[in-house]
Order: sequence, then C-alpha cells, then structure tokens
Amino acid sequence: HRARMIRRAISVSRERDGTPASAHEVPVDQAAGALTESMCWVWIDVEIAPESRSPVDTVTMLSMADRLGLDHLAISDSLDDEDQPKVDDFGSHLLIVLHGLRPDVVGTYEVDMFLTQDHLVTVRHGPSAALEAVWQQVHTHPERAVGGADELAAYLADALTRRLMLVLDAFDDRVEGLTDAALQAAPTLLEDLTAVRRDLTAVRRIVQPQREALDVMRSTSSRLVSDVGRRRFSDVFDVAARAAEGLDDARTALAETLDAYRGAEARKATDVSKVLTIYAAIVLPLSLVAGIFGMNFPNLPWLDKSWGWMAAGGLMILIALVSFGVFISLGWVRRPSGRRTGQTLGRGLIEATRAPVHLVSAVLEMSAMPLRATGDRLSRANDAEPGVDPSEDDFPPT
Repeated sequence: HRARMIRRAISVSRERDGTPASAHEVPVDQAAGALTESMCWVWIDVEIAPESRSPVDTVTMLSMADRLGLDHLAISDSLDDEDQPKVDDFGSHLLIVLHGLRPDVVGTYEVDMFLTQDHLVTVRHGPSAALEAVWQQVHTHPERAVGGADELAAYLADALTRRLMLVLDAFDDRVEGLTDAALQAAPTLLEDLTAVRRDLTAVRRIVQPQREALDVMRSTSSRLVSDVGRRRFSDVFDVAARAAEGLDDARTALAETLDAYRGAEARKATDVSKVLTIYAAIVLPLSLVAGIFGMNFPNLPWLDKSWGWMAAGGLMILIALVSFGVFISLGWVRRPSGRRTGQTLGRGLIEATRAPVHLVSAVLEMSAMPLRATGDRLSRANDAEPGVDPSEDDFPPT
C-alpha cells in the first residue's frame, strides 16, 4: 500500500503552557483520529505516485475525508492535479491550492492543502523539495510550528513561492548571453529566445493566480486563520508579487533583446548595401573606360600604339584607387579586412541574385490578378442565378 500511496503524519506536542515542545511522526491510521490532550495539531502528508494511481487511492482519500470532515468534491479535485492556484472556504476547513517549481524541467506541480482547526493535510503528486525542507525543519525545530496549522501552511506557501523565484535567477544569468548574441545577430538567437519565453510563460501562468490566492489568504475572515497566520500570508504575498513583477520585467527584457537583434540585423543589411554601393561606384567608371576603348573607331587614342592597352589599364587602376581613396576620406569605408569584406560581399551578392526571382514572382502575381477577378465575378453570378448565362453587358472588359 505504501508503494501505491505514500502517506506520513507528524504531530506537534505541547507543554503545559501551550507552547510546542516536540514534533514526532505518528502512525498513519491514527493521524486522522481524535487528538490526544498532549497534541496541538497534526500534519498529514499524502504523496500519490502518478504512475501507480488506482481506485483504491480514491477510496482511501475519501475515507480520510469522512474522518476529518473534508469535502468529497475537493478531495476528488486534489486527485486530478489540474487546478490553478486558488482558495476555497468550506466553513469547517479551507482548501488552499498552490504550485511549486519542478526540479527537473521548467514547470510547476500542484500541492493541495486542507486546513482544519486541528489538522493540516497536504496532497501532492510526486516529490516536493519545498515540502521536504519544511518537513525536516519541523522535525528539527519545533518552534516552526508555534501558533498552529495555519502558520505552518503559510511556511509551506512561502517555501513553494520562493522556489518559483529560481526561474528569475536563472534568467538573470542567461540574459547577458542573450544580449551579446543579439548584438552580434547570432543565427540561433531566435530559437533561444523562443525557448526562454516559453519557460517564462509557463511559470507566469501560475504566479499570477498564486498571487491572487495568497491575497485571499492574507485578508480572509475565516476563524481557521489567526492574525499571525494572516501576517505570514501577507509576507508570502509580497514574495509572489515580486515574482510576478520579475516575470513581467523578464518579458520586457526579452522584447528589448529581440529589438536589439532586429537592429543588429538591419545594421548588417546596411553594411551589405554599403559594400555593394561602393563596389558599383568603383566599377562604374572602369566600365565606362572599357566601353570607350571597346568602340570600333579607327581614330581612338593609343589604338596604334603597342603600349596603348597598358595606358588604358593604368588609367582604370588610377581611377579605382582615387575612388577608393575618396570613400575612405569620407569615412564610408574602413581599412579593408579581407575575411569580413568577403563575407559581407558574399551576402550582398546572394541577395542580388535573389532579386530577379522576387521580381518575376511579383510580375506574375500582378498579371494574374485580372484573371482571378474575372473568375470571381463569373462564380458569383452563377451562384446568384443558376442556369442563366451571364451576358457581356453585365461584365465589362477588365
């Protein structure tokens, strides 16, 4: 039975003055029974293994609910593990649904807490690092249980909510690398941004309802929650509010990183256009000189000289050097770097080769528009008057 549903219970004993003195585990079959005079309250922890859930688990939970006076529908909901953070007041007990951070992946798991006058029942699916930490603290430091089960529920809520802040710590460690990649327009940045944004959205979807649930607990008028418990829940609400604000700031930081990436991409495109423009400006006068000396006229200068071609070639080299020097003096070109200039020029040539394809596609699309418009008119006319052929007067030529 323990392999199917792991359950444990801990009781807090008290001295004559009512202060807790020790905390020790009690048999599970006695945990839901009547409290002894030496006990303040009992914490019952139920862990349901998702892979081994059976109808016996439901029967066991409903039996415990009958002994503690818990609502059957709330117990059934706790077994489904599908609820958002919330608080339900049933008069004799409260149902507090909170979420914690999973240890293996960026996601959350549900913890249902049933709070009565003398019992705190926690129901979870799988292990919980936050709950285990509080469990060990109650064992070693009974003063953590001062006040009652409501304050322990606030401790649990604080541990669960603070672990959600780990997502923000991980994001802070990652955002600098994302910013550097954005400024360099790294090709894998969009995939990284999408993954980080998906993780943040998964946690943010839980933090907002959890903050609202903690807001309800800090202002509840239920007799099951003391003034001290409400103050503790108010502190946890501040943690949830900081987590929600941090997630909003993280989304803003991602948007700014995406803007920086787009700016870097635009800057690279500008560099490509600048290189192509300078390249065309240098080659244009050379093409003019080559065109002039390529004309079939007998009186061209240096045509009958053996050194004529060298003179024309030297003139072209001189024009290229002067043009290049002018661009450098204007600050349009830096000292050439072969590898970087080759990469930029290569990207520009690739875009230049794609331009005719895009132009042909646009021309074909525009030429097909009148034909599609005429076909649409014929179709509407046939639908309006079946069996009647439309006349030429109804459809003037396009």
